[in-house]
Amino acid sequence: MDKKVMLAIGLSLAVLVGWSLFFGPEKGQAPKGNEIAANSTSEEISKAPESRVMTPFTPPHVTAKPESRIPQAGYEKEIEIDTPLYRAIFSNAGPTIRSFKLKKYRETTDPDSPFIELVSVEKNMGDFLIVGFNNLSTPEDTTLFCEVNHESIQLGPESSPRDLVFHSITPQGVSVRHTFRFHPDRYNIELAVDVANQTGETIRGSFISSLKAMPPQGKKSYYSYVGLVCLLNDKLEEVKIKKASEEKVLKGTINWLAYEDDYFLSAIVPEQKTSKGIFEASLSPSGLLEGRYLPPTVLITPSNQASSDYTLYLGPRELGILKEGGKQLAKAVNFGWTDIIAKPLLYTLRFFNQYINNYGVSIIFLTILIKILFWPLTHKSYKSMKEMQKLQPRMAKLREKYKNNKEQLNKEMMGLYKTYKVNPMGGCLPMIIQIPVFFALFRILGSCIELRHAPFMLWITDLAAPDRLFIFSFKIPFMAPPYGIPILTLLMGASMFIQQKMTPTPGDPSQAKIMMFLPVIFTFMFINFPSGLVLYWLVNNILSIGQQYRIHRSPN
Repeated sequence: MDKKVMLAIGLSLAVLVGWSLFFGPEKGQAPKGNEIAANSTSEEISKAPESRVMTPFTPPHVTAKPESRIPQAGYEKEIEIDTPLYRAIFSNAGPTIRSFKLKKYRETTDPDSPFIELVSVEKNMGDFLIVGFNNLSTPEDTTLFCEVNHESIQLGPESSPRDLVFHSITPQGVSVRHTFRFHPDRYNIELAVDVANQTGETIRGSFISSLKAMPPQGKKSYYSYVGLVCLLNDKLEEVKIKKASEEKVLKGTINWLAYEDDYFLSAIVPEQKTSKGIFEASLSPSGLLEGRYLPPTVLITPSNQASSDYTLYLGPRELGILKEGGKQLAKAVNFGWTDIIAKPLLYTLRFFNQYINNYGVSIIFLTILIKILFWPLTHKSYKSMKEMQKLQPRMAKLREKYKNNKEQLNKEMMGLYKTYKVNPMGGCLPMIIQIPVFFALFRILGSCIELRHAPFMLWITDLAAPDRLFIFSFKIPFMAPPYGIPILTLLMGASMFIQQKMTPTPGDPSQAKIMMFLPVIFTFMFINFPSGLVLYWLVNNILSIGQQYRIHRSPN
């Protein structure tokens, strides 16, 4: 029975891991009450309650002295923004962002590899990010902003924030100004959109936000969601679209909309919240994702203006940085049903690393801490297994004696447990309590950006990647590239085999065969897992072996 305990735990973990990876709930689908038909979107915009956001008219003008000549009408102009955190290319066509490279993150562990590029769409696919005023009265308005106050902006670590201003006046007399404010020490970019009505008629329109991205091809991440998200009514919604030309529409208070991948986030945060906002998400046949935020329409009477403020965030999906930036963007770091356990563990891991400065060693310390906290439970579990082991000879005789009478066998077994005061579930229940912690660590060590390109020691230079030693070109079954010898994973499998040898042998031969295969099954499961996760499992196994050895050597 005590061997059944380990079998149940091992198989439960395998089933739960597989279910979590391949059959997880569709969290991104909004409740039916929040959905409307895709073909009614334009009608919703036109019928949406009109809000009047007007202030006395002051003709917009470029506040800073222009450093560059005004580009000729019809020509796109690109402006480079260089800060300690990123290097970006802004365009006056939109205005939009043509490139956004993060200086603290590279594509590979090679120090000379390119910076991470957050703009994943080509120019011919449309604009990566657009925030502006859609004039429904004159939809043919140009989007080329001919007045730009800077040719380039460079910020040093001690620089003050600087503004980039785009200004345009349409032939109908609608003046639009975009003011981007950049800071040297943060990824947040402040944006103000001002629209002034210099026509003789009331204009009607909407401040619309749009974000496009081309998700990476191939198999999706095991550990984190890649796609469009929004914070709808203070709740994170992962908007999953599986079919080309499919569109989903959500209604409510849109706190922000974003595109996220394994480690990075591009988000638009409207400062003026409304309970009647609309979020549209669509997938083109080419695989291009687009998310749009449509607030209620605005009426601007002659000689008045309307304004809308935003915060743009383009940077790492790191919990600490997102918390500092505010705007509830920290909710983008979500570990599913394990979130309530995972985030305290992540904070603990970060705390250790502040002093150790090595996330591999920090994982070891975190594993030891968890083992100490669960020591009484695991001690009780292993002790119960030891007691069950003493009963194995008697249980084997009972099975032989009542092999054709299961009812009588169960009665005799229960009597045996009662006589020797052994709880057959005593080894199982303490282990079940720990399963949520195992899964929380599985999510953290598989998806947190802190481990991305974080070195440990020797050949392990990236705790977020599978460990490989002696890289070679030929393929190995079940192994994802790069191909090499997974030393850490093999050590983990060996530690599981030692654990199995120290565990009482089950009386049922079929169970014994299954238990013999468990280390092999887990080794294949972990062969493509991040080395940080494998390291945790290896250290946990070693500590468990030591605890089991101590209990086996004890006289009682």
